[in-house]
Amino acid sequence: MMLKVNDLNVFYGAIHALKGINFHLEKGEIVALIGANGAGKSTTLNTISGLLRPRSGIIEFNGDNITLVPPQDIVRKGIIQIPEGRKIFGPLTVRENLEMGAYTQNDRSQIERDIEEMFTRFPRLGERRKQLGGTLSGGEQQMLAIARGLMAHPVLLLLDEPSMGLAPILVEQIFDIIRDINQQGTSILLVEQNAHMALSIAHRGYVLETGKNVLEGLADDLLENEMVIKAYLGG
Repeated sequence: MMLKVNDLNVFYGAIHALKGINFHLEKGEIVALIGANGAGKSTTLNTISGLLRPRSGIIEFNGDNITLVPPQDIVRKGIIQIPEGRKIFGPLTVRENLEMGAYTQNDRSQIERDIEEMFTRFPRLGERRKQLGGTLSGGEQQMLAIARGLMAHPVLLLLDEPSMGLAPILVEQIFDIIRDINQQGTSILLVEQNAHMALSIAHRGYVLETGKNVLEGLADDLLENEMVIKAYLGG
């Protein structure tokens, strides 16, 4: 088991944001966390990344307890988060953003090879390598955020709302990219309000409501679940 979250409780002051959630992710899987705004999805990712400290509970990664490990050490273990809203470095060029993603890497020649690989995988970024990140379109910024994350050679990629604010045709492209990344060996924990898209590429899924697990199962089964259809798929 690559990632195991057990009885996780997280507070924002007096607000109990995560209420004893439990889930796991096996190596090679895409696992989707779906739910409405305020369900605790982003809080879950931020806690795994070390950006938030839980009040109680355990997070294990490849058998190691990482519950209180600092964020920079979480990154060095191979857990990379691509945040909601992309949060690229607007004043930096596309290439400089990619270099920032490689800050844990020491081999300069490997970094250069990785950058060229990103430009091959994302041709739009290659065309705009000298352009400031803040001047890119929303879809291009999301591609840059993903490419920047891949520069750190993730073992586990935490993706927070990758479709947010994108036109439907760009959403399709981004999810094709996510599927391709997984097929090349990277495990993915995907937080996404577009439940249908998330479950269409995931192996398994968990439904969160107000900080609690309310449902889990194979992605295909969740797509046919009456409660999921009514609440999240527009049925």
